[in-house]
Amino acid sequence: MFTGIVTEIGKITAIEDRGDKHITIACAMDPAKIAIGASIACSGVCLTVVDRGGTAGDAWFAVDVSGETISCTSPSRWQVGAALNLEPALKLGDELGGHIVTGHVDGVGEVVGVCPEGGSTRIGISAPADLAAYIAAKGSITVDGTSLTVNEVTDQPDGTCHFALNIIPHTADVTTIGALAPGDKVNLEIDVLARYLRRMQMLAAKG
Repeated sequence: MFTGIVTEIGKITAIEDRGDKHITIACAMDPAKIAIGASIACSGVCLTVVDRGGTAGDAWFAVDVSGETISCTSPSRWQVGAALNLEPALKLGDELGGHIVTGHVDGVGEVVGVCPEGGSTRIGISAPADLAAYIAAKGSITVDGTSLTVNEVTDQPDGTCHFALNIIPHTADVTTIGALAPGDKVNLEIDVLARYLRRMQMLAAKG
């Protein structure tokens, strides 16, 4: 489990093809505190640490990423040099500062607009039709591993939806969200509570 509160931005430094992709990610964590087998969310994708090294502040860890994971997430995230939002798994007693995040990406959205709004930035994202019913104004959504609040939702004729986010300067500075541009693909995870509520509504409708 995660909260969607990004702790730092990492960078992919190497990718090896071992059947699955063996990916090395540079970070500023203390490798002594990264356990083999631990879970780290990488731009919203829960991955298992299989190796680590370096020193505190100049560390790295390695993960294996399956073809299934790559096919269900934003392809631009899996390239050497790509920046990733990192969040270690939630520990018992940690502050739940964002919302409950599983690290299982539900779909890929596309940035359709970026513009300044006051001292913040407004970002519009198109979500696929199978996720549209789960996105609501003032609800939570995870975008590239970052817990965000939906400002506005506009349903589209093709069943998709566009939703708007207000990104404050701090969020823009400490995550990759501030670098998004129109056309960029992003990993989306809907609010787990919305998922169960939708399921209950579907069952109720069946009688």
